[in-house]
Amino acid sequence: MGIYVIDKEKFLKIYANIPANIREEIIVVIDGSTFSWNAAYIEVSGDTEIGRKILLKMHELGFL
Repeated sequence: MGIYVIDKEKFLKIYANIPANIREEIIVVIDGSTFSWNAAYIEVSGDTEIGRKILLKMHELGFL
């Protein structure tokens, strides 16, 4: 398994356990755009390029 797959699985597990009201909070800034948990979930689960950047940034920050 690659680091992308592992980080994606970690992200999805964390997301599933976050209360709904917290999911609107900004967690990361990518290319000047802010992403909440909900927005990040859409990008990550859709396997977009932004989703990959989100996972990489969260990994670099020690969130995953």
